[in-house]
Amino acid sequence: MTRQFSVIIEQDRDGYYVASVPSLRGCHTQAKSLDELSVRIKEAIELCLEVEGDDPEFLDFIGVQQVSVPV
Repeated sequence: MTRQFSVIIEQDRDGYYVASVPSLRGCHTQAKSLDELSVRIKEAIELCLEVEGDDPEFLDFIGVQQVSVPV
């Protein structure tokens, strides 16, 4: 059985790529390259599914929006 998950990818100040899966609480990882990140996020998803079970909360991906706030 194959499932698809939406993955959010960002880059931090040190150049690391950071990936997170919104439908799996606490499922995130980081890597120096996008190729390495792809491998790591798949591993993280598998581990999160082991912990949460096979019935995670599925969310429909709508999009990404940047919001500005005063700091």
